[in-house]
Amino acid sequence: MVDHYVSNARAAARARRREAADVASFVRRLDWILIGAVGAVVGYGLWAIEGITHHDITGDPRYYLTRQIVFVLVGCVGLVTAVLVDPEVYRTRWRLIFGGTACVIALVLLTGPIRGSKRWLDLGFFRFQPSEFVLALAGFLAERSRRLNEVRTTLTAVGLASIPIFLVFLQPDFGSALVYCAAVAAVLFVAGTPWSHIGVLAAGAIGIAVLVLAVLPGSGLPLLKKYQEDRLTGFLHPDSDPGGTTYNITQSKNAIGAGQFHGRGVDNATQTTLNFLPEHHTDFVFASLAEERGFVGAAFLLMLYLLVVWRGLRIVALAR
Repeated sequence: MVDHYVSNARAAARARRREAADVASFVRRLDWILIGAVGAVVGYGLWAIEGITHHDITGDPRYYLTRQIVFVLVGCVGLVTAVLVDPEVYRTRWRLIFGGTACVIALVLLTGPIRGSKRWLDLGFFRFQPSEFVLALAGFLAERSRRLNEVRTTLTAVGLASIPIFLVFLQPDFGSALVYCAAVAAVLFVAGTPWSHIGVLAAGAIGIAVLVLAVLPGSGLPLLKKYQEDRLTGFLHPDSDPGGTTYNITQSKNAIGAGQFHGRGVDNATQTTLNFLPEHHTDFVFASLAEERGFVGAAFLLMLYLLVVWRGLRIVALAR
């Protein structure tokens, strides 16, 4: 009986040592440079938001900062959860992920508009944009890894991706739809899709871009909404209407230029504090940062992002 208990105790001790060794191995394999760079971007962003928005709400100057801290904490929980999920799950459950994502994006279309569009799902205490489908696409390509040379695989991948992209476009969120098109191209490239397939897709994308940029704005066709046509016209002719269509872009350029090398500081950033620059804590937060912190502060942020991109590409290369 004593020998039995001793044997069980030794087995339990060996199991604990193996678990400790697995945890230690997992920690060693983490890319701490990437984690540090992401942490630096988050910390720098929180610091910037505090300075940019402390004039906005008189009663609570740290309102936006507090909200962002909550979002960071929620994001950390999501990060840890994603890291602990076995990548094999994405390969075997990509249909479930894809279907769930498409349903949630479609659900957004049934909600009320937020700032003129329906790109947000409002839960009352929290709003988010359910526009993530890249994991499902990656899972599909991983499942078909031995048939990537087949045209059918590429066409199926593009067809699957086009469904959520089209739903995002209907929200309407033209900008995000373009970003997701680029994400699809990146996933296809990383997965090992033949260059011939990518070349054909790129030629088609260029043709569509030329059609949208050069033909549709003046054609009168109802494919694009008025504000989308105005944005395209403003992109092609940035100085055409500085007080109207291109007002936001003009003011963001003014803010970036006003920051010069060292920045104007929090209290002297007139583009931000006097609200000449719209949405200075969201869409144009980089312009606000450049005005307050100057070229030095803006360049530092870009360097952090480059570090994140470099480490991410390194992980992709090693994973292949």
